[in-house]
Amino acid sequence: MAKALIVVTSHARLGDSNQTTGLWFSELTHPYYAIAKHGIDVDIVSIQGGEIPIDPKSFDEEDRNNALFLATPELAENLKNSRSLDDINASEYQAIIFAGGHGTMWDFPDDPDVQDKANEIYEEGGIVAAICHGPAALINIQLSDDSYLIDDKRVTGFSNTEEKAVELDNVVPFSLQDELMIRGAHFVEKPAWTANVVIDGRLVTGQNPQSAAGVGEAVSDLLLEWFN
Repeated sequence: MAKALIVVTSHARLGDSNQTTGLWFSELTHPYYAIAKHGIDVDIVSIQGGEIPIDPKSFDEEDRNNALFLATPELAENLKNSRSLDDINASEYQAIIFAGGHGTMWDFPDDPDVQDKANEIYEEGGIVAAICHGPAALINIQLSDDSYLIDDKRVTGFSNTEEKAVELDNVVPFSLQDELMIRGAHFVEKPAWTANVVIDGRLVTGQNPQSAAGVGEAVSDLLLEWFN
């Protein structure tokens, strides 16, 4: 049976400010349920392990998936005491999904475990996926031939237009859209807050929170195709 891994940020502050950030909650819960409903096992880890910082702006009490996740004891406990990505054996997984939230812009790009685990899963024929700011993880992933994973691939992520709209374009350490393009990716953008899931082979990316469930569905489809 297929097994998927969702990776979330451990970074809780917007740069040098006192503003709290972290994981955008629906970018965990929506793909989690989109994948799990197909009978696929899903594990959740953070970069450092321990308590997962969640952007307070992302707690939507009317979001059914968020509410269900919080009401499930073992899942809620994972938010308080997550395993670290370093503890994971990548050979056990056929897909790795990088959830978003502004915290990822600080701890995803240069983390060696992000690069090593994604490389191993992809080169064993597995799937790499990322949502919103989660594609920050993709910037420095290299394959065994030293090429970048996203070079000449169609990808999306939180756009410059969306970053300016939330007035954080001068707070984040870099432009996600620009850095993806510098690495050779073909950035596919839709209007702000429009669901946009881009699939290029075994690479799946989503532009924004509205794309989170769609990324989960796309990953599920690829896994089910592989195992059937």
